[in-house]
Amino acid sequence: MAFGRSSLGSAAGGGGRAMGAGGQRPMSDINVTPLVDVMLVLLVIFIITAPLMASSIRLDLPRTGAGTANETPRFVGLSVDARGQTFLNDQPVTDEELATRLAQAAAADRTTEVQLRADQTVPYGRVVVLMGIANKAGLNRIGFVTEAPPADKPR
Repeated sequence: MAFGRSSLGSAAGGGGRAMGAGGQRPMSDINVTPLVDVMLVLLVIFIITAPLMASSIRLDLPRTGAGTANETPRFVGLSVDARGQTFLNDQPVTDEELATRLAQAAAADRTTEVQLRADQTVPYGRVVVLMGIANKAGLNRIGFVTEAPPADKPR
């Protein structure tokens, strides 16, 4: 007459393991289904109430000019083609002219960034020379401009 495991067991079950006096061992498995149910309910409650909590306080904030963003960051474009010719803002320059114009840009704004575009065939030494010219002029923020590789086509 035993229909399954019971935590109390009976001596006449036949389906359980026999222990000293013939009783069954208590079931030691933890049922996690109620725990998962409670956690999912709490998750749904938090998902629903989180946006309401963020916008529950309505404020009429004062207006001031101090919080406005500054003008866009300044930069100069420095390019080197495959032949080693240098261009500053798309105009060809020599190294001496480059040093002079970069010093003028640094005098106007020391946070000016040099965006360096170099052809992949340009020797590393030439790029380092240009970086040194920019650094001597007072511009130490240098960004290297690259192109992203072509995306793989879906099959």
